[in-house]
Amino acid sequence: MNLFEQLGIGPKTVQAITELGFEAPTPIQEQAIPELLKGNRDFVGLAQTGTGKTAAFGLPMLELINLDLRQPQALVLCPTRELCLQITNDLVNFSKYLGQVNVVAVYGGASIINQMRDLKRGAHIIVATPGRMLDIINRNVINFDNVKISVLDEADEMLNMGFQEDINSILSHTPDTKNTWLFSATMPNEVRRISQNYMTDPFELTVGNRNEGNANIEHEYYVAKARDKYAAFKRLVDFNPEIFGIVFCRTKIETQEIAEALIRDGYNADALHGDLSQQQRDKVMKRYRDRSLQLLIATDVAARGIDVNDVTHVINYSLPDDVESYTHRSGRTARAGKTGVSMAIVNSKEMGKIRQIERIIKKKFTKCDIPNGFDVCEKQLFALIHKVHNVQLNDQIDQYLERINAEFADVSKEDIIKRFASLEFNRFLDYYKNAPDLNARVDEREGRERVGERGERGERHTMRGGAGKFTRLFVNLGSLDDFTRGDMLRYICDNAHVSGSKIGRIDVKGVYSFFEIESDNVDKIFEGFKSKDFNGRQVRVEISQDGDRKREERRSGFGGGERRSFGGNREGGNREGGERRSGGFGGNRERNGERSDRGDRGGRGGFGGGNRERRPSSSEDKRGRW
Repeated sequence: MNLFEQLGIGPKTVQAITELGFEAPTPIQEQAIPELLKGNRDFVGLAQTGTGKTAAFGLPMLELINLDLRQPQALVLCPTRELCLQITNDLVNFSKYLGQVNVVAVYGGASIINQMRDLKRGAHIIVATPGRMLDIINRNVINFDNVKISVLDEADEMLNMGFQEDINSILSHTPDTKNTWLFSATMPNEVRRISQNYMTDPFELTVGNRNEGNANIEHEYYVAKARDKYAAFKRLVDFNPEIFGIVFCRTKIETQEIAEALIRDGYNADALHGDLSQQQRDKVMKRYRDRSLQLLIATDVAARGIDVNDVTHVINYSLPDDVESYTHRSGRTARAGKTGVSMAIVNSKEMGKIRQIERIIKKKFTKCDIPNGFDVCEKQLFALIHKVHNVQLNDQIDQYLERINAEFADVSKEDIIKRFASLEFNRFLDYYKNAPDLNARVDEREGRERVGERGERGERHTMRGGAGKFTRLFVNLGSLDDFTRGDMLRYICDNAHVSGSKIGRIDVKGVYSFFEIESDNVDKIFEGFKSKDFNGRQVRVEISQDGDRKREERRSGFGGGERRSFGGNREGGNREGGERRSGGFGGNRERNGERSDRGDRGGRGGFGGGNRERRPSSSEDKRGRW
């Protein structure tokens, strides 16, 4: 008999999860499933992120619902859109052979009308973020009278995001006779109070020590001066050629800036944060799951619910404000019994926070040195050699072997190897030539930074474009075309065939954008975008004249002045609407640097508020820098 069948799971569900690769239950599943299948008691389950909590509550939930009753019988609340979609997808996969099990995802950033339509068709299970669920309840389109199970998943994070009032309101619409199942990776006092308020004599299960980190994760920290942080980060990435990681930042702005800097420097990276529309978030996550992205730069809230296989590294570019959030960050790697590495880049003042985290996760950090240039080059070289050695041979190459051999007739085997390695490897040798030591020497007993060795010139990289003279250009694409600054940077580089290091500041507006390019590369831009179209619309790139940048925020209309342009004549007149100025990115409500998921109430979520806006006159624009 299958191990899951021994726990009480039915054969049809076991068939589905076997096809998904489930072989044996994890500890939380093994202990939780028999208790939850009884269906007569509240439950609190504490286990690290990545230990299979979704199956721990999802499998018994599917066994307990009545498929003949097309009414909501189970409600799962979770903090983010990504986690909502992940749970929904898992439940659909688990129920593959059970018949018509209707699982409806309810979350912000998507059409509420379509979600209400899906609910009216009859939903057995609803998976929802609190903000959007409360919006739908207030529209009186749902009946919770038959709900017998409510699940609070990632309860600690929902409280951190300020959802307690919403949870109170939602659960007040459900029957008092239901069972409440609470799952969390940590157990702060706020979660303890939830269990006291919503539950009666719950069965409590803790797998591992409370708040303890995953035993399969290695925790490392690197000490660098604040000014060398980005250079140290890049060096760690280069030292791990096969890295497939998530990089955590504290704020949306920092997330976007680091992603853009990495794109400029030739890395496959992109940002994930609350200012992206749902379509943009889905696009980024698809690229990451397909591994066309090597690094995902994310905020804490945006990364919750990311369940991607084989994440090798989690890098804490900035340590979280809430020390317990470190458990959730590091849990993105070493999932399903695999191993992973969690790195933190800190300065001398943050040593105390490292010790705090050690006490909470009950794991010691290993202090590691930032590798020097020679070590990075050696690691990259042998990674390349290993890749060549293991490449799958293509028989179609055989037809060219005679010509290839003739080309190399006068070259020895050793020279061929050296030339091949140099072709791929020279940029690393050039970049790390005379690379300085980036390690900040710290007296850990006093937490003071000592003077470290630096190269004569140093490696003080910034997260900006090159240092030459820049020309500011206009392009008629913006956030309403689903462009972020990172998307725009990549779009310009791909079409104009220029290095990202040649591009300076990028300002993405509603229906247009400005970007800076080193003046020597302006002709490349115009040539690259000549006769270029985007979604059937001709792309126009024009030189923006200098002017007073402050007046761009005060004045409206189109000014005079010549512009160098491709793509036809400009049309006069104002565009519809205007940008809602709120002093920040979109004017959405934020908590701890990240937007809560409150349905559609926070605006469209793109840069500049996502609203259509006018284009300022040429005399109003002035080239700016970060």
